[in-house]
Amino acid sequence: MDDDRVWKFEESLWQASDQRYHERVDPQCIMALSHAPHLFAGQDAVEAVSGTPEWDEVQFENKTVSRPEEGMIVVGYHVAASRGDTRFTAACTSVYRRRGHDDWTVVQHAQVVPPAVAAPG
Repeated sequence: MDDDRVWKFEESLWQASDQRYHERVDPQCIMALSHAPHLFAGQDAVEAVSGTPEWDEVQFENKTVSRPEEGMIVVGYHVAASRGDTRFTAACTSVYRRRGHDDWTVVQHAQVVPPAVAAPG
């Protein structure tokens, strides 16, 4: 999968339906997310992201792609996502593995949310 397709794949997960998560999040996936209990594995990982909003706008910055071995892709990036008045920012990583020709699943995803900064006052 070339870099353009990698980023389209990642963006499609930020704007996904529950069905898309069930198709593209691997049954062996491990996720670290911003909500309790923070660590999710297997079907719990699929369910943890199934209820997230389908973001209207998603922007990636500081994008990095690594291919440590055949059939594995690792991405890292900063994301800014919005839907209506809801905003979300985080530093993220995802790892994909190839199951077959043009068939990739997410086996790892992590989000690091920056701490809230109090307004001066």
